[in-house]
Amino acid sequence: MSMGRLLLVLSIFITVAYMMTWSFIPRFLKLMIQLSSQTNELYQLAAVAFCLLLAWCSDYLGLSLELGSFLAGVMISTTDFAHHTLEQVEAIRNLFAALFLASIGMLIHFKFLWNHVDILLAAVILVIIVKSIVITAVIKSFGYSIRTAFIVGLSLAQIGEFAFVLLSRASHHHLIGGKMYLLLLGTTALSLVTTPLIFKLIPVVTQLGILMRWFPSESGVQNELLVDTMRLLMMVFQE
Repeated sequence: MSMGRLLLVLSIFITVAYMMTWSFIPRFLKLMIQLSSQTNELYQLAAVAFCLLLAWCSDYLGLSLELGSFLAGVMISTTDFAHHTLEQVEAIRNLFAALFLASIGMLIHFKFLWNHVDILLAAVILVIIVKSIVITAVIKSFGYSIRTAFIVGLSLAQIGEFAFVLLSRASHHHLIGGKMYLLLLGTTALSLVTTPLIFKLIPVVTQLGILMRWFPSESGVQNELLVDTMRLLMMVFQE
């Protein structure tokens, strides 16, 4: 019954948001631009207030703050004022991102992670290997070359920042224990830290793959890049 009620509320909430996207939101943003022709503070406040209001409504209905915030961004992105809104709230976005990452850093228990450093390193290595293999297989299934699929797989091998939100919700609802929460939190953070190192290793691994004949030579790479580019252009034209 609770799942049915939640799905019903979610359906109504998304339907109302969809209707507002095409009726209310463009007129509202256009009005804010007209009122803030000389200064941008009013438009910034209006955009942030709208996002916070939708997040509060989502949380009040029993959904989540994250869903409401995400839906508010989607609603604005479908209008003609998406680029202008992004430019206006970029400074505020950076501030919120810094606060978000700082709050995550305050949750990490370094002594606990140091005592379980073997499990932490094994978990990070396992995540990178498994995600790289899965993403490489998915990209290769779309017809791209093995070299392109492998580079994309390594580039997306880390755990996304949204995992922090999911872990927070899971811990709040007592779905995972305290030690498991700290371990998963550290695994996510360490995988993000290793991302620049992985990016620097991609050219080395690619050259090693060419020497080991896993990937085609440089002339073959240029032909594959041309084929991949033509395929992307065809997909764009079909859209």
